[in-house]
Amino acid sequence: MPMKTRSEFSAGGVVVRDDPGGSEVALAARRTRKGDLAWGLPKGVIERGEQPEQTALREVREETGLQAEIIRPLGEISYWFVWEGERVRKKVVFFLMRAVGGDTSLHDHEMEEIRWFPLHQAVKQASYPSERDVIRRAAEAM
Repeated sequence: MPMKTRSEFSAGGVVVRDDPGGSEVALAARRTRKGDLAWGLPKGVIERGEQPEQTALREVREETGLQAEIIRPLGEISYWFVWEGERVRKKVVFFLMRAVGGDTSLHDHEMEEIRWFPLHQAVKQASYPSERDVIRRAAEAM
């Protein structure tokens, strides 16, 4: 019996701040189904009536506790995963953002930890190759 397939559309952000040693990127950690800690970019499903920019800002606020402003688009990634017996094709559009307020202690329950990483370290720390590519794009755009 063929597996049911659906598409999901999400938006997220590469949130940066200036530090005396250079730029830093906020990464969010959550547990995988296997229990491993995975570091990634904040992102979430675009809700009905939302523009991708609105979703990205909302998800950054919810998942990291940070208020941000969009600097520029960074393009999109797409990947497949299986969730509860369904194949999901996910497309995520990302934006380069600057942190303008908030506090990482205000992140939601989905995330275990939010941490700032120097830009070069964030590329290595991100758990997923497609998100590492997005962080590299952000570095080039700054």
